[in-house]
Amino acid sequence: MLEALITSKTRIRLLVKFFLNPTMKAYLRQLADEFGESTNSVRVELNRLTEAGILESQAEGNVIQYKAKASHPLFPEIKSIVTKITGIDQLIEGVIERLGNLENAYLVGDYASGKDTGVIDILLIGDINKNYLNDLIEKAEVLVKRKIRYIVFSEPELKHYKDHYTGQILLLWSKLK
Repeated sequence: MLEALITSKTRIRLLVKFFLNPTMKAYLRQLADEFGESTNSVRVELNRLTEAGILESQAEGNVIQYKAKASHPLFPEIKSIVTKITGIDQLIEGVIERLGNLENAYLVGDYASGKDTGVIDILLIGDINKNYLNDLIEKAEVLVKRKIRYIVFSEPELKHYKDHYTGQILLLWSKLK
């Protein structure tokens, strides 16, 4: 869908990478390896997005780290577009907000790292009817055109999980909102 507006697949990947997880930082070679593209094609798009003020760069040692520029006036809109094209918004509305005794929902795995791999991993905290959850997940998978994997923990189990998990964990939804 976004390909009709933005013709550069590299630019789309960069937007997804940096706006799915706005705290994510990455450098040129890392991105080129992840995307399976030449450093030159990634560099061109990083420069364009940085010149437009959408990304910001900072030298750290001998590499330049890039990240989304949260102060850019279009930041909320770009983030919203990215969550829509990846289906995260429909996952929140279609599944997460309908679960009764849910305390928190986290995005983990590839999507939390800004990689659109087609499999969305979520971590749910609370006392949840798993049969109802399975029904909602099946319907949401059709809507978002992605596989959704989930795990349900209690609050004490989450602490143990967070102590041993080394990947990214992003808060998607909280009962306290």
